[in-house]
Amino acid sequence: MSSAVVVEAPGEHRLVEHTPREPGADEALVRVHAVGICGSDREVYQGNRPEGYVRYPLTPGHEWSGTVEAVGAGVPAGLVGRKVVGEGFRNCQVCDRCHAGETTLCTDGYEETGFTQPGAMAGTLTLPARLLHMLPEDADLTAAALLEPAACIAAAALKANARPGERVAVVGTGTLGMFAVQFLRAGSPSELLVVGTRPDRAELSKTFGATDFRTRDQELPDDFDVVIETAGSASAANTAASLLRRGGRLVLTGIPAAGADGLDPTDLVVRQLEVHTVFGAPPDAWSHTVRVFGAGLLDPLPLVTHELPLEEFPQAIELVGSGDPTVGKVLLKP
Repeated sequence: MSSAVVVEAPGEHRLVEHTPREPGADEALVRVHAVGICGSDREVYQGNRPEGYVRYPLTPGHEWSGTVEAVGAGVPAGLVGRKVVGEGFRNCQVCDRCHAGETTLCTDGYEETGFTQPGAMAGTLTLPARLLHMLPEDADLTAAALLEPAACIAAAALKANARPGERVAVVGTGTLGMFAVQFLRAGSPSELLVVGTRPDRAELSKTFGATDFRTRDQELPDDFDVVIETAGSASAANTAASLLRRGGRLVLTGIPAAGADGLDPTDLVVRQLEVHTVFGAPPDAWSHTVRVFGAGLLDPLPLVTHELPLEEFPQAIELVGSGDPTVGKVLLKP
């Protein structure tokens, strides 16, 4: 018998026996290999996730990888035994935004694995098979557990549309920032600058393909073609915009707390900056991520610093919020 984490209410959790739910029509049952923890999981546990974006009691876990064990009616039997990752947003598939491929903007209301629907901090996860993305047979499932945050950055990279030879930059040095470096590097930029607050990330940034690293208190350029912001701090958006040339392209992915400094609309208009935002990852971003990962152009493993059993869920949550610079990505192994 396997186990599952259940957060009963903010600050209250328990470990329970987990019985797999047999897949119904159009569903698949996945044996979970690993599940990542991010700041939003900490919000779920602490109770400060925005109203409407969590439903208690809840089994968290939206970043995961695993192997298909069974499928329901209407699902190809060949899916059984395949290594997979999966989208989190439970979109309706019939509204205007879903038909446009913008499934994270579904107008039927917010539903997501690990927040309003049972997540992957359990032995198995049963979900709609249409959300699955198949991995190569030799894929490393521990590395693949990080493909959900990678897919969010893939969405940003697709919107940035960086062309070979352009000068590109990333603001932020966390997991998302390091994925942004890898996606932009794959596009053959002439320069790839990383800007952050942690000098200890300089070496890792350059390992992933950055050509320069600077902290925000150093002199920064103002003539880059593309900037992807991943920090989510109060001033990150303004820092990112300041790096751009006239007519440059900015993609914002970080979600700062209320009251953050806003972009100056006069500056946006006068410099004709092209601004995009990203909330989650639609199917095309997931497909792009799986292709890039399969091609060996995306290396999540150096970002993983801790792998813990499911029983150590509270310790994992504490690590994620510790502020310790030696803590990177924390994974739970059911």
